[in-house]
Amino acid sequence: MKKKDFIVIAVVVIVVLPFFIFPEFIHAYNRINASFPYLASFVKFALLATFGECLGLRLRSGVYNKPGFGILPRALVWGFLGITIKVAFVIFGEGSPLVLKTLGVPFPTENPADVLRQPGLSWIKFFAALSVGTLLNLLFAPVFMTFHRLTDMHIMHTGGSLLKFLTPIPVARYIEEGDWITFWNFVIKKTIPIFWIPAQTLNFMLPEGYRILVAALYSIILGVLLSLASLMAMKRH
Repeated sequence: MKKKDFIVIAVVVIVVLPFFIFPEFIHAYNRINASFPYLASFVKFALLATFGECLGLRLRSGVYNKPGFGILPRALVWGFLGITIKVAFVIFGEGSPLVLKTLGVPFPTENPADVLRQPGLSWIKFFAALSVGTLLNLLFAPVFMTFHRLTDMHIMHTGGSLLKFLTPIPVARYIEEGDWITFWNFVIKKTIPIFWIPAQTLNFMLPEGYRILVAALYSIILGVLLSLASLMAMKRH
């Protein structure tokens, strides 16, 4: 480990530690999350997911930032994706348990999604959470990951400039140029069933107010996974 790694670790500890020491920080987080859910999602993903990509770059290139990496456009993309993830959590969090009910699964509550808000663990809560994790990742995650892949290519092609990034994305060109084989074989076929479905199932068994935060923390792992995918793509060429 280098000096910069210890600095990063120290900053992370300084930011996170107060939430474990002072209850006021948790109360403030809950208030902000309840009052401004979409803005909070934007901020959490812009910070945490971008940090995850910086970690991925550290693993890939030995640095947390470099010319052309584009921290600002990456943060903007992740903030937008954070809002879409919040929307998806509302849609699938409410709708997926209802799908189970239409298939004949009995629920102890009138609204099937209410079992995800109940404290403790139960088999019906687990199956409801599993339905969310499964449908969310089969129906939403591929679109989300494809959009992220295209914007990532656009950031690289525009040299990491925020102003240049805000130009139209040549989707057809990037589809022709991109290594979609690695994207399909690793990011879609492996990470979704092996990691993301179990991870989001666990997430939806947690209290509702923490799900977007946990999802943002998961995005740090996503940054590492995308870094591994990039390394695999480079080995193919």
